[in-house]
Amino acid sequence: MPTTDARLPLGATVRDGQTHFRVYATRAQACEVRLRDPDGQWEDVLPMQAEGDGHFSLSTRRAWHGTLYTFRLDGKDVPDPYARFAPRGVHGPAMVVEPRHAWRYPAAREIPLARQVIYELHVGTFTREGTYDAARQRLGHLASLGVTTIELMPLSSFPGKRGWGYDGVLHFAPFAPYGTPDELRRFVDEAHGHGMLVILDVVYNHLGPDGNYLRVYSEEYFTSAVQTPWGDALDFGHDVTRRFVVDNAVYWLTEFRLDGLRLDATQEIVDTSPRHILRELSDTVAQLRPKKLLTAEDAQNDPTLVTELGMDAVWADDFHHQLHATLTREQDGYYAGFTPGAEGLATAVTRGWIYEGQMFGPWGKHRGQPATALDRHRLIYGLQNHDQVGNRAVGERLSDQISERAYLAASMMLLFMPATPLLFMGQEWAASSPFRYFTDHEPQLGRLVTEGRRREFGSFGGFGPDAVVPDPQSEATFMASKLHWSEVEGAHARVLSFYRQMIAFRREDPVMNATVDAEIAAVANGDVLVVRRSSPQGILVLVANVGVASVALATFVDPARHQLVIASDESATGSVLPGETCAIYRGGGGGREMDGESGGV
Repeated sequence: MPTTDARLPLGATVRDGQTHFRVYATRAQACEVRLRDPDGQWEDVLPMQAEGDGHFSLSTRRAWHGTLYTFRLDGKDVPDPYARFAPRGVHGPAMVVEPRHAWRYPAAREIPLARQVIYELHVGTFTREGTYDAARQRLGHLASLGVTTIELMPLSSFPGKRGWGYDGVLHFAPFAPYGTPDELRRFVDEAHGHGMLVILDVVYNHLGPDGNYLRVYSEEYFTSAVQTPWGDALDFGHDVTRRFVVDNAVYWLTEFRLDGLRLDATQEIVDTSPRHILRELSDTVAQLRPKKLLTAEDAQNDPTLVTELGMDAVWADDFHHQLHATLTREQDGYYAGFTPGAEGLATAVTRGWIYEGQMFGPWGKHRGQPATALDRHRLIYGLQNHDQVGNRAVGERLSDQISERAYLAASMMLLFMPATPLLFMGQEWAASSPFRYFTDHEPQLGRLVTEGRRREFGSFGGFGPDAVVPDPQSEATFMASKLHWSEVEGAHARVLSFYRQMIAFRREDPVMNATVDAEIAAVANGDVLVVRRSSPQGILVLVANVGVASVALATFVDPARHQLVIASDESATGSVLPGETCAIYRGGGGGREMDGESGGV
């Protein structure tokens, strides 16, 4: 494994016919490695040599691929937090891994961010089997949909047999119930064969509460001086913690040929060092080839993640929140900060996001900075993602809350915008299955997590004291979240066909994929949003009626100058635009609203 340290990486590495063990344990006076056969036929304990700076190491031919091991710190067995695979769970022995997958396809070609369509999926619920191999069988579907980039929810090993993955504790060990490390490699390899990129969601703001043994090895990893929603923060004032994060990023990107990383909740990565850990991470990743993608999930509308810290793109949730509030009229929780209506949508589209430093009521503090320094493709928009669906009380999707007509109109709006679109698995056919929050913690921790979620989302009506919320610990909650692939035919086929049509239009139309001298503008008139995309290649105008009453199209587009390209519903092809519908026109100038020719509806 490539590493930012010139010496061997921590954990177990097979190289030159030997297995090299290395550990950083400032709390131990002596360190050994306990080896065992997976079948329990033999066991051995070997002493490790102190290097003098908290590191211990050993190179031996008495361990090979498949050998199980634990480290012994002053005579006590402790799991390896740098394990490459943990087939018996996070509290059990690690397995020595020697990659054996024979790569069939070259590393993925670089796809400009402005041309990408990201598809977020959870391996465990993407298929009934919940494995890499089963997901691999669905790659053809994603390729035919027009997906360019698959975003895998976290794979770092976490306790139990099911979960979202954001409580991972073994960041170098792919979660065993999904398959082996080589089966993950095979998934990535075949995705590349289909011409798609694969990026991974990683969590560098905390480690989960169960199975985190880093502190047993050294107190340097964490600091009580900085608190996060999960407790003590990672201490980036220590080199070992910085190497833990940077080496882990390089590991995923090189050992598995992944094409990028999505960094979870970057607002909770606190670093007061002269060189922020995200800057160090982005500088290191920038040296890799092919070029890798780094995106940040951040709720603060912070453009400096791109302009100063080197991220390629940042999630921009205001578009989602505004559109959701407009279509559902929901005002619970953070939706209370978004007034339903086309005016807020016009602001989000024109400015990139809505909050640029204004007071955000749900937080009780100011939020955001202007996004004017960012090219629009550096913002990631979505109608749904794991959080916006799974953090609802019963995990219902947007397609369960609004009409199919409104859902198709919203989908057209998303895919028309120059921001990079993100789809959540099953969105493309309006999947009927929910995506719920599910866990498999030990019982006491499971109760605490369930109670904590009720407190965290108590401002949402679905989490009220009398609400019936599916038990995250129940296997039934997990099973209910699995996609039903039979739905891609029959009643759901129309939605899927529309998504394929819109993604193809986004990919092939010269105005839609223009990045040089491209402009976007938006205005609102009552319940109607008008968005113009213009470039040297031409002009496209989107007219979206987010209300329920029909409006006269002539108010917004001139039939003599604008030609209908695509409509979200067949009823939108005449002289009126029905409620909850959307249409795209090609022609000179902007819509009449932008040209100042109309007083409005």
